[in-house]
Amino acid sequence: MPAVPPPSPPVDPSAPVYGADSAGLICGYRFAPGLAAVEIDSAAAAQWLAGRAAAAADAAPDGAGGSPAAAAGEGDGHFVWLHFNLAHASAERWLQRHAGLQDTFFETLHDGLQSTRIERAEQSLVAVVNDVHFDFAFEPSDISTLWVSVDRHLVVTARHRPLRAVDQLRIACKRGQALESSIELLERLLRAQADVLVEIVRGVTRRVDQVEDELLAGRPVHKRARLGTLRRLLVRLQRLLAPEPAALFRLLQHPPDWMDDEGVQSLRESSEEFSVVLHDMSSLQERIKLLQEEIAANVNEDNNRSLFVLTVVTVLALPINILAGLFGMNVGGIPLAEHPHGFWIVVGIVASFTVVAAWLSLRKK
Repeated sequence: MPAVPPPSPPVDPSAPVYGADSAGLICGYRFAPGLAAVEIDSAAAAQWLAGRAAAAADAAPDGAGGSPAAAAGEGDGHFVWLHFNLAHASAERWLQRHAGLQDTFFETLHDGLQSTRIERAEQSLVAVVNDVHFDFAFEPSDISTLWVSVDRHLVVTARHRPLRAVDQLRIACKRGQALESSIELLERLLRAQADVLVEIVRGVTRRVDQVEDELLAGRPVHKRARLGTLRRLLVRLQRLLAPEPAALFRLLQHPPDWMDDEGVQSLRESSEEFSVVLHDMSSLQERIKLLQEEIAANVNEDNNRSLFVLTVVTVLALPINILAGLFGMNVGGIPLAEHPHGFWIVVGIVASFTVVAAWLSLRKK
């Protein structure tokens, strides 16, 4: 008989729940082989977890050696997915109280290392997956982290901000998407993240194409700052989304006992998809860099042209400025002061010197 779960801490019903229930659970689904996902709430999840823990405790003295869910009479295809909002004050406390996760998961929540990685923690997997916000606006700050714990019969995901890839997976499960194993859910999550990354690369490519078309058409381009933002976005995505190869290699070489060869192969294929997308991102960064250099060269050329025109104007005005300064001195002996055609003589002298100065300035041009 499953043990009764301990009471959860009281929650103020007037407090905002940020799209989650009183335990911070955004959504929960129970999966069975060949059946659509069944939605569960935090109370049902706590009851299932308590029964799982009680079955494990009953099986341990007998040396059964199986998983808790297997001891409770569930097959390999039965598992539960719980998705939490860490912005809710009760979420982490509920996980510590009911979920029975490895300490590594809670340490990862607070270690500050946000690089994408999948590591083994005894018979569980702990993953840090970076994803873009649901309202992504092509800004480098629109990226947040999703923490994942996966074992044979339980998948826990937690995040602070709404994320696009995990939300797509949640919608698919709500529509009745059937999943055969917990590792398949992790693989679907990684593939959804890769699809989101492909969409981002396509969006950046469209913006770069527009800038390149304007540049080739000879129209003024004043989007260096925007190109710089896109380039920083790609650099940040590449840094955060690229899986750590060492951790992934260790996992693929020494997977948990419950992972079969098909699950290992699916994770390997998911990492290969990331490699292809990241290579496209590197190529796009180089393209943006070349466009920035081309725009900078055009700006420098315009500045040089403007400086040349200013220099020519200054040189052409030099003779008249010199003569105006000389004839403007209030001293005696100014030549041609009494001559009836003195003005025109001075104009001719100024014009002659101006023509000579223009010839000297423009002959190389």
